[in-house]
Amino acid sequence: MARLGIDKEFLLGFAALEKQVQNRVLDVFARFEQATHTGLHLEKIGNARDDRFRSIRIDKFWRGIVLAPDSGDTYTLLKVLPHDDAYAWAQRRRASVNAATGRIEIRDVVAIDATLPELARQAERAVSRLFAHVADKDLRRLGIDEQTLAFARVLTDVRQLEMARGFLPPNQWDALFGLAAGMTPEEVWAEIGAASETARASFDADDVGAAVERSGDRVVLVDGPEELLEVFRHPFALWRVYLHPAQRRIAQARFGGPARVTGGPGTGKTVVALHRAHELALRGAGRVLVTTFTSTMGDSLAADLDLLVHEPLVRERITVATVNKLAYDLFRARYPQPAILTDVEERAVWRTAARGLGLSFSESFLSEEWRQVILAQEITTEAEYQKARRVGRGRPLGPRQRAQVWAAWQHFDRDLRASGRWTHEMICVEAARLLEQRPQRPYRHVVIDEAQDLSPVQWRFLRAAVAPGADDIFVAGDAHQRIYHNRVSLRELGIPVVGRSARLTVNYRTTAEILAWSLGMLRGEPIDDMDGGLDSVAGYRSEIHGPAPRLRGFATWNDEIREAAEQIRAWTRAGVALDEIGVAVRSNKLAESFPSALHRLGIPTRLLARSSEKAAQTEQAVGPAVVVGTMHRMKGLEFRCLAVLGVGERQVPASSAVTPVGEDEIAHAQDVQRERCLLFVACTRAREELSVSWHGPQSPFLAPFDPAIRPV
Repeated sequence: MARLGIDKEFLLGFAALEKQVQNRVLDVFARFEQATHTGLHLEKIGNARDDRFRSIRIDKFWRGIVLAPDSGDTYTLLKVLPHDDAYAWAQRRRASVNAATGRIEIRDVVAIDATLPELARQAERAVSRLFAHVADKDLRRLGIDEQTLAFARVLTDVRQLEMARGFLPPNQWDALFGLAAGMTPEEVWAEIGAASETARASFDADDVGAAVERSGDRVVLVDGPEELLEVFRHPFALWRVYLHPAQRRIAQARFGGPARVTGGPGTGKTVVALHRAHELALRGAGRVLVTTFTSTMGDSLAADLDLLVHEPLVRERITVATVNKLAYDLFRARYPQPAILTDVEERAVWRTAARGLGLSFSESFLSEEWRQVILAQEITTEAEYQKARRVGRGRPLGPRQRAQVWAAWQHFDRDLRASGRWTHEMICVEAARLLEQRPQRPYRHVVIDEAQDLSPVQWRFLRAAVAPGADDIFVAGDAHQRIYHNRVSLRELGIPVVGRSARLTVNYRTTAEILAWSLGMLRGEPIDDMDGGLDSVAGYRSEIHGPAPRLRGFATWNDEIREAAEQIRAWTRAGVALDEIGVAVRSNKLAESFPSALHRLGIPTRLLARSSEKAAQTEQAVGPAVVVGTMHRMKGLEFRCLAVLGVGERQVPASSAVTPVGEDEIAHAQDVQRERCLLFVACTRAREELSVSWHGPQSPFLAPFDPAIRPV
C-alpha cells in the first residue's frame, strides 16, 4: 500500500491556497493509496529534469507534483500549482540524495546552470574567492556534490550565496552558509548532520524512497487519510514540531544529570523541549512532566505535543501543566480551601508590618527581600539571614537593618498564619515540602520550557518532583527573554548543568531584519546566564529575509489606533489571515480597551484570555480575529504580522514596574533591563512583518536605532 510524504515547502504553502483548492487537495490525496496502488492518476512529465517526478490532477486548473521512488511505495508531495506553473517547476528541478546525511534534496538545475557562467566571469576578476580556504575533501565530507561544489568555487561574496538560497539543495546551502559565516567544517557538521547514527555512512544515491524516510527534517510521512487530514488542518503548527538536525542531536541525547539548551527567540528551544519529552516518554523509564510559567504557554505546549506524539500510550506518560498548577493541586489535597492573598492584600500586610515596627523600608523592598533572599536561600533563622549573601540587592544592610527586616518578616508570617492566608510562594514552598516527604517522586523526568522566568521556590518544587539521576531535568530557556523578577543560580538550586549545555543560534521563525532590529535593544546589556556567568546575543542569526520593521510616532492614542487598523487592513489585503495577526501592548488596561476600539473600526479581535477555556469561548464567539494581548501574554506565541503599540516614554518602561533608583539602585537597573527584555520578547513574536508605534515621546528603548528608520 502506498505511503505519502509531504514536503516542508508544500506544507508551508498549503495555507496560502484558496479553500476550494485545499479541499480538492485533501480529497485527491485522501484516496492516494488506492490511486497509486492501481497505477492511476500519476502521469510522467515531458521534458522533466528528473524522470521520477509525476503529476497528479487536483482539478482542471491545478496539478500536484509528486516524487515517485524507483522502487518501494513511498511517494512525496512536493508542490501544488496551477497547471502550467506545475509543469514548469518540474522541468527545472531534480531530486538527489545528500551523500553525507542521506536525506532527500531538491535543486533548481536550470537556475544553477544559468547563474554559473556570470559568476565564473566575476570570479576571474576577483582578488579572492569565498571558499578558497576550504579544501574540496572537506566540502565533499559535508555533502557538497560536484554540481554545487563547482558553483561554490566561483563565489566571491556571501551575498552571492544568499541569493542562491532558493535554488541550491537546502542541506548543502546550510553547510556553505556556515562555512561562509566562519565556522569550521567540524562545527558545520555538528550543526547540520551529526544527529543520526547513519550520518556519513554510505548511501544509495538512487534510493530516494529510503532518503525520504531519513528526511524527518523536511518531510512529514503520513499513514492514511486521518493523519493526512490532521496535517492539513494544522500546517503551520505541525511544522513547528519538526527538528533541524542540530536540534535533534540535543533532543535525543542521553545525559548523566540535568541538561540545558539556550538560544535566542525562534531558535527552536521549545521544539527541542517537546521532542525531548517525546524521546524520554518513548524510553518508558517513568512519567515525564513538561512544565512552564504561564497557562498560555502551557496550552500551546500541550497542543504541540498532541500533534507530535501519535502513540496514545506514549502521550499518556507525558503530563503538561504549569508549575503553579502542580503546586496548587498538591497543596489543595492537604489544605482543601486555602485563602490566597492578592498582590494588593500582600502589600497591605507588609505596609502594616513596616509601620507597626516603625521601619523606613517600603513594602515593595520588604517583599522583594523576602522573595529574593529569605525564600530563595531557604533561610529559617535570623542568624542565617545575618550571614546570607544578597547578590543582586543594591541597598546594603547592616546587622541592625537585617534584624529589622527579619522582624518585619516575622510579623508578616504571624499575620498570615493567624488569618489562615497564604501567598503563592508559600504554597509552592509547602508543596515542595509535601513532595519531599513522599517515599517516591511523582516524575522520572522533568522538561522545563521558558525556564528563565521561574522563581527560586518554583525551581525547588520541581527539584523535589523528580529524583536526582540521569536525564532527570531538562532546561530550555533564554535569559534575554526574562520578563519577571526572578534571578537564580541553577548550581545553587541543585541543578548542575556544566558540561551538559548546548546553545542554539539559528533563528527559524523571524526574519533577519526583525531579529537584528530587536537584538539592538539588548546589545551591551549584562544579562546573567542563570548559572553564575553572563549570556550574550553574539552569533544569533536568521536566514529568512523580509521588510525592515516600521517605526511610527503619533500625536494621540486615537491616531495610533486608527493607523494600526489601516496596517491590519493592509496585511489582510496582502493575504494574511486575521488570526495570523497580533497586537501587543504593555498594560492590561490597554489590552482590554483595544479590542472594542478595533471592533468600532470594523476589525474583529479577540483578547488573549488567562484560561484556555475562556479563550476557546471567545474564539467561537467572534470567529477568525486579530489576537490582542499584553506583552507578557504574547510570550511563547508567534504571528506572521505583529503590531506593538503604545511604546511611548510613559508606557515603556512602565513606571509601576520599576523600583525608584533612590530605594535600590541595582533593583532599579534590573527592573529597567527586564522592561527592555519584555519589549524584545514582544517584537520577536513577529515572523514576517513588525510595526512598532507610540504616541507622544517615544520610549527611551527605541532611541539607539538606525536613524534611517524614521517614524512617520
